[in-house]
Amino acid sequence: MGHCWSKVCMCCHNINNADGKVNNNQTDHINCTCQNVHRINTIQKWEQMLSEATRDSKIIIVNFCSSWCSPSKSIAPLYCDLANKNPSMTFLSIDIDELREPSSTWEVKSTPTFFFLKNGRQLDKLVGANKPELQKKISAVTSLANGLKHTGQLG
Repeated sequence: MGHCWSKVCMCCHNINNADGKVNNNQTDHINCTCQNVHRINTIQKWEQMLSEATRDSKIIIVNFCSSWCSPSKSIAPLYCDLANKNPSMTFLSIDIDELREPSSTWEVKSTPTFFFLKNGRQLDKLVGANKPELQKKISAVTSLANGLKHTGQLG
């Protein structure tokens, strides 16, 4: 499905900032409530979230997006909904124009790009605003995490 190339999102109108407050100044973003999506706008916050998720054996889903990208905007409500329905995972959003280092490190070439991480390692990746595939991949990593918990290999 769609994705944006070139410039390396607050993909949602209401995203939690590092201080826990909701950011409402992104008027060009889709209006939805992202209670469980954490906006990453500093390297320190990125490293903190990775560290916390590793410590807590949580899966991280990172949405590398861009505020000017229509596909990033179109998938934002679903990403928010999935985050709210899966509180056992950590959902992050990084605007690649605002914070370039992680997108460069993870070799993000287009937006949106979703990474599924566990203990700092990539489990899966999705490039583009493919809503059914995003839902499928989140279900798969949830099943993987539950299976590993039952076998004693996780957490």
